[in-house]
Amino acid sequence: MQVADNTAVSIHYTLTNDQGEVLDSSDGGDALVYLHGSGNIISGLEAALLGKKVGDKFNVRIEPEDAYGVISEDMVQVISKDMFEGVDHIEVGMQFHADVSHGPGIVTVVNIDGDNVTIDGNHPLAGEALTFDVEIVEVRAATKEELDHGHIHGAGCHH
Repeated sequence: MQVADNTAVSIHYTLTNDQGEVLDSSDGGDALVYLHGSGNIISGLEAALLGKKVGDKFNVRIEPEDAYGVISEDMVQVISKDMFEGVDHIEVGMQFHADVSHGPGIVTVVNIDGDNVTIDGNHPLAGEALTFDVEIVEVRAATKEELDHGHIHGAGCHH
């Protein structure tokens, strides 16, 4: 069976950036299982997987536009420390759940200058090209329940 819309796909992968740093990997763990065609993974990787079959191994570089997007300056803003109600200590690198321009999301503290805190609502990998080394380990028809819910159920699922 080939990877197509409405199939449950299991892959092992190693994700690196342009500097060759490993950012994520399923090596030594469970395969990533996702529902193809439902937007459960980045669009560039989903497109690269289309038509592949069990046993296929490949390497693909995904540009930012087809990964986590380009950096949007609109997602970076300076706010007052007072906005962090109930937080005693704020450090660069801390992440918080917040309402951002496109709804709920995670913001990262990128700078602190006195009472001004600069937060960034971009995905941490926004603006980066990503390279995946992938092996297809299983492809099966998705169940009706999985299709209804828009994600895979069971071992290895990541919803």
